[in-house]
Amino acid sequence: MSGRERKAKGSDLFVAALENEGVDRIFGVPGEENLDLVESLRTSKIELILTRHEQAAAFMAATHGRLTGRPGVCLSTLGPGALNLSTGAAYAHLGAMPMILITGQKPIMSSRQARFQIVDVVATMKPLTKLSRQIISASSIPTVVRDAFRVAMEERPGPVHLELPEDIAGDVPEVPVIPVHPIEIPVAHRAALDRAAEMILAAKHPLVMMGAATSRPRATHGIASFVRRTGIPFFTTQMGKGTVPGGTNLYMGTAALSERDYVHDAIDSADLIVAIGHDPIEKPPFIMGPSGPKVIHVSYTPASVELVYFPDAEVVGDVGPSLELLADRLEGKLPQAAALLPLREKILTQIADRATEARWPPTPQRIVHDIRQVIPENGIVALDNGMYKIWFARNYRTRVANTLLLDNALATMGAGLPSAMMAAMLYPERRVLAVAGDGGFMMNSQEMETAVRLKLNLVVLVLEDNAYGMIRWKQAVDHFADFGMTFGNPDFVLYARAYGAKGHRIESIDSFGPTLDAAFKEGGVHLVVIPIDYSENVRVLVEELRAREKSKA
Repeated sequence: MSGRERKAKGSDLFVAALENEGVDRIFGVPGEENLDLVESLRTSKIELILTRHEQAAAFMAATHGRLTGRPGVCLSTLGPGALNLSTGAAYAHLGAMPMILITGQKPIMSSRQARFQIVDVVATMKPLTKLSRQIISASSIPTVVRDAFRVAMEERPGPVHLELPEDIAGDVPEVPVIPVHPIEIPVAHRAALDRAAEMILAAKHPLVMMGAATSRPRATHGIASFVRRTGIPFFTTQMGKGTVPGGTNLYMGTAALSERDYVHDAIDSADLIVAIGHDPIEKPPFIMGPSGPKVIHVSYTPASVELVYFPDAEVVGDVGPSLELLADRLEGKLPQAAALLPLREKILTQIADRATEARWPPTPQRIVHDIRQVIPENGIVALDNGMYKIWFARNYRTRVANTLLLDNALATMGAGLPSAMMAAMLYPERRVLAVAGDGGFMMNSQEMETAVRLKLNLVVLVLEDNAYGMIRWKQAVDHFADFGMTFGNPDFVLYARAYGAKGHRIESIDSFGPTLDAAFKEGGVHLVVIPIDYSENVRVLVEELRAREKSKA
């Protein structure tokens, strides 16, 4: 067909519908059943970014949705390729990231290959997405695509799966694309705002919590304004970090654990918590109980009642504008707003303990500290999942929204590198750092080739402990034998060079920060490997916090 005139077909209409939605990139690994679509992409304005595994393509598309609020798009063939998208679909579904997954399928009218490679992908994807459907007519493509993007972006955002069979992609329809319309969210009801205002005015020790939904790109201004206008101190969940600048003197810390940590001194002392954007998909930042503080749930959607979270009142609507209206009712009327602030200095001092300790191998606190020194306020750190995530949640101060990308929902390994790659593509002028343990890095390390091929500016930090460290730590805490969690590693410096990247091994803590800084200044893809001493897990997260609990008893 190349070079010859041909009639527009279903795949052309599908690509036109994607262009109509503003799609400029698709990530994936195409197969035979996608060839019509690939040919249509070749002559379109959309860039097809080939990844080395479908899972990485899904992680990248999900991160696009997380950072922009617009669905990222990923592509695979049928059967095994489609199934490789499933972890990324769950990642986006639990993390509320808008995404479109496109999979191919054998012709549905007739097929000469019987059931070869056929899996019911539509049914497989249903529990992992907001919507999963097969396109059964080329003329329905515009409406199906428009509806998919609408569903993906509406609250609560998430993934939508579309299966495009081979014969539908090759059919010749004659229908126009559907115009895009904005999605507006109503503000909260006046009665709900009045009720919440009464509760806040009556509180003697109010506290604000920033949850996962506060990091939506549309939300941040109104939230920061609410904190500034009311003067109520706040803490964040892991996925709520950065919503309000962490440098403000109202920041009390991040709830990296569910209880007993230093920030829980403020939580336990509060008589009212205004939980903004809390999503119970996150590991609980605190445990509600009959004798604890009252809770006002402020979010885009009503609260789901859980054993550990059952709000006393709800403010449901577009979060930013609703909080502006709530602040109108409170500003200048809260002499008790700062009642918990005297606890702040002690909390933050305790969290920063040993952050500059010079031992070797370095502690997690020192690694987090040195990274913060070389990452500007708008720089992005994308975490994989491992023991270090708790330390970044506790110790890494954020000053701009979505500059610490961590997953406290599905909490899957293997997402750190693809997420960082997406961030580097969206924000080439910023410093972007991927942080992964040696276990998580190797789960998608093949994407180093993709990063080099795309000529990204990206630094990848591998924390080496030769083990699945978090599970090994929990194994020890629960008094099980040390068994089944250790492994060997390749020479990571040579491994990076084999992909065309630069490799660096840190031999002393004094060289760590300068090596990162030099890598960022040089540009290109760099891998930096450093050992880590996780003995602090026991000293701080077990012994120290246990001793605090006993002292309060």
